[in-house]
Amino acid sequence: MNLIVILVGTLIAGVGSVWIAATLSFGVLARYTQHMLSLAAGALLATAFIRLLPEGFESGVEVHVLSATLLGGLLFFFLLDKAELWHHGHEHHPTLPTLDEAMEDADVMHEHTHDAAHAHAHHGHAGHRHATPAAGGGWAVLTGDAVHCFGDGVLIASAFLSSAALGWSATLAVLVHEVPHHMGDLAVLHQGSRRKWRAALVKVSLAGAVTALGGLVGWVLVEGLAALLPYLLMLAASSFIYVALADLIPQLQKRLNARQTAAQIVWLVIGMGLVIAVGLAGPEHGH
Repeated sequence: MNLIVILVGTLIAGVGSVWIAATLSFGVLARYTQHMLSLAAGALLATAFIRLLPEGFESGVEVHVLSATLLGGLLFFFLLDKAELWHHGHEHHPTLPTLDEAMEDADVMHEHTHDAAHAHAHHGHAGHRHATPAAGGGWAVLTGDAVHCFGDGVLIASAFLSSAALGWSATLAVLVHEVPHHMGDLAVLHQGSRRKWRAALVKVSLAGAVTALGGLVGWVLVEGLAALLPYLLMLAASSFIYVALADLIPQLQKRLNARQTAAQIVWLVIGMGLVIAVGLAGPEHGH
């Protein structure tokens, strides 16, 4: 039964996030996509600090060892990010749009057809640019997606094997933080062409499905070596903390006026509240 639940959760997080991203990329909903960044940051931080870390520290393993694992995990994900294998390769690829640029392109896609994404630069300075993705850029995006999704699947499986509530909290956190990334992926891969949109959706969905493969590997790994579970929970927490603080929060810092700041805080709190609500509603069936 654990395996079935894990596969369901990983498919919801991996493939479901792609289809939610596709839905949000069109029509009036597109204008609210930036709120997903705040929602995702809140969900990731709440899952890490309220769910994963306490669960790991209550396992009986030496606290200093788990803390060292958490620190090592942060360094590990930093190195993966430098290799462009964790945070979706297009964010740092010199010839591809940044996440913000791709999301803005998705925001206007239902009104205009472009051959390049354009928006404010990723580091906050103003200006527009036109760039055509390099020939291998699409594969770089999909490779980064697949590696990231596989890792997410392992972490979700670890959470489910600790408790059902923790597993669904992790699933929710992965789901909401993947939505804005997949919006950027879709905007990059379709290259402004409606004819390429369906192909882009299939490709990103297949990359998202790798989450289920990661879930299967995580289930085999933890079921066979149960002593690894506390350490995997620390790695999951370090992943969520790194994504929230190194990726999402810096993007939120660009919104400086009072109204936008208030909206960010509200959506951050909503993201945290969703994780807390899932934890309260879900039964605890720890191993």
